[in-house]
Amino acid sequence: MKHRTTLLSMAAAAAFAVASPMALAQAADTKAAKPAAKPAETAKKAPVSQSRKELKSEAKGLALATETVESISQAQLDIASRVLTGKADCEFNQQVDVAPVEGRPGFFKVGYKGASYTMVPQETTTGAVRLEDRRAGVMWLQIPSKSMLMNSKIGQRMVDSCMHAEQRAAMNAVSGARSN
Repeated sequence: MKHRTTLLSMAAAAAFAVASPMALAQAADTKAAKPAAKPAETAKKAPVSQSRKELKSEAKGLALATETVESISQAQLDIASRVLTGKADCEFNQQVDVAPVEGRPGFFKVGYKGASYTMVPQETTTGAVRLEDRRAGVMWLQIPSKSMLMNSKIGQRMVDSCMHAEQRAAMNAVSGARSN
C-alpha cells in the first residue's frame, strides 16, 4: 500500500511538474492579454488638432463658395417673382420675415427666432412656391392659403399657418365670395 501511495504521489508530482510550466505560461498570457491602464485616461484631453480646425475652416469656405456661385435658372427666377416678402404672422404669435437679398436675384433671407436662412426657389410639380436652404435643411413653403417653415432634415414643421397680408386678403376674398 505504501508503494501504491508513493506511485500516486510521484504521478501527481510529475503531472504538476508538467502542468506547472503550462499553467505559468497561461497565467503569463492572461496577464499580457489584459490591457494596461491607458495613460490617456488619467491625462487631460489633447486640444483639437490643427488639422481638424483647418478641415472645418475649409468645409465652411467650400459651403460659402457653393452658396456664392450657386446659379439661378430662369425657372427659379420666375418662381422668385411669386415669393411674398415681408413679415408673415404665424401660429402662436410667431413671425417669419422673408426678404430678397440685394444684388442676388432669386435669393431670399428667411428669418425665424433669431436664425437667418439664405434660400433659393425650387421648382415644384404642384405650383407651390418653395424656397430652400439645402445646407441648413430648412424649407419655406408658400401656398395660396398659408405658408410654413419646415426642417426637411427631420421632416418636421418649425412653424405653421403663416400668412402675409396678400394671403390674408385672398382668404378673406374667398370666404366673402362663399358667404354670398
